[in-house]
Amino acid sequence: MRQLHYNPSTLDNFSWNKEIKIGSRTIGENSPVFVVAEISANHNQDYNRAVEIIHAAKQAGADAVKLQTYTADTITIDCDDPCFQINEGTIWDGTTLYKLYQQAYTPWEWQPRLKEEANRLGMECFSSPFDFTSVDFLEKMDVPAYKIASYEINDIPLIRKIARLHRPVIFATGVAYLEDIERALSVCREEGNQDIILLKCVSSYPTPYEDINLNVIPTLAKAYGCLVGISDHTMGTIVSAASIALGVKMVEKHLTLRRNDGGPDGAFSMEPEEFARMVKDIRILEKALGTSKYRLTETQKLEHKGSRSLFVVRDISPGEALTAENIRSIRPGNGLHTMYYDEVLGKKAKKFLKKGTPLQWEMID
Repeated sequence: MRQLHYNPSTLDNFSWNKEIKIGSRTIGENSPVFVVAEISANHNQDYNRAVEIIHAAKQAGADAVKLQTYTADTITIDCDDPCFQINEGTIWDGTTLYKLYQQAYTPWEWQPRLKEEANRLGMECFSSPFDFTSVDFLEKMDVPAYKIASYEINDIPLIRKIARLHRPVIFATGVAYLEDIERALSVCREEGNQDIILLKCVSSYPTPYEDINLNVIPTLAKAYGCLVGISDHTMGTIVSAASIALGVKMVEKHLTLRRNDGGPDGAFSMEPEEFARMVKDIRILEKALGTSKYRLTETQKLEHKGSRSLFVVRDISPGEALTAENIRSIRPGNGLHTMYYDEVLGKKAKKFLKKGTPLQWEMID
């Protein structure tokens, strides 16, 4: 069997940063979830539409927008051989890789202006590079982070070049075997880059719900000890929102203006109203998750007084014995704790006890 070129032991006892800065935003265990709107090919080769999507992302509550930086020539070659044809049951079947990327790429001359527009609106903007030239281009743009797309997680030279820049690196794991993840992380460690986020992802567009396997999220976090997120290609909001309860600190979703507008990624992208609903649900869930420490809120402490306690339920004369007929556990909680019920039965009243009196020790002989 061929030996793998990574050594998982190199990851042992290595501490990835649990708090990462992407521009002005902090991503960490005690920070709000970082919500990213992926523009991808949804601009449909119209610059003004790309700007409109950025504005829609801001209005929907996104923290960042993400671009993709490639051309058809930097990501593949113009070839009609069978291995370059798309025929695997995807929404892009019937064309070649080169023709798809010709249609889907974001013109590079737009990207500095799109970043400026996102920053002007108070959002971060970063990108997925796909070759060395795109990394150099994005460095000139001063992007605050890099995302490694699923199909590039095995491009070790590309990952090494990016890791050396010591900016946060976000890995989509959509087609990654464990050895792919471990090899990529080993490269980052070798280059001294501790700012890593792993995104649970399934490279199926759209992803069937039964394939998403959200329970892998805490597995990734425990196995590798780094921040985790999700790059979600399912339809609707429920998967992204539910992932919050499993510990994700970054959520990425494709955003378009209207799915009916078409484009290579339009069919599985969110519309602005859906994206806004997802962000709202995420923020509600963050509040609802709260702390892992078991404690009562101030409201619960007040309401605790309404719980059961021991009360006099019939008038009791001085010297009369306390019995099951004249002492009961009822609401509210003003009397003795119910755990003393058996202990007080048979004891005698020191004074007259009126029906409705919360029982106290000083009333009993």
